Amino acid sequence: MLKIVLGVVLGFVAWTVLWLGSDQVLMMASPGWYGAHQTEFEFAVGVEQPFTPNTTILIMHLVRAAIISVMAGFLAAFIAGENRKAPLALGVLLLAFGLLVQIMVWNYLPVWYHAVFLLMLIPVTVFGGRVKQIA
Repeated sequence: MLKIVLGVVLGFVAWTVLWLGSDQVLMMASPGWYGAHQTEFEFAVGVEQPFTPNTTILIMHLVRAAIISVMAGFLAAFIAGENRKAPLALGVLLLAFGLLVQIMVWNYLPVWYHAVFLLMLIPVTVFGGRVKQIA
């Protein structure tokens, strides 16, 4: 049981570090496009003013979230030594935190983005755990 909890916690930490780290890399690699978009988004949320998101960047977020979720699910399964409970629990934890974040920015992003982001977290994380079984 301890290994499962450790797998979930470290999977969550890894997901967070990879998400924030990759966001920073993208902002540095493309300050005029991606960086400007993210800065405008953060500003709009901070001062509660309208924001028009870039659809390409939103799709990039979804792809990045899927890749990171697979990696985190794999890591959770690897650490736990099993590939069912830890990835599923991690997916539920990611969904809970993801829901909190999406609620905070609900008015700034389209409903399709929120729906896809939230609905994919559990299945993609579980898939990452299954990939561990194959590897």
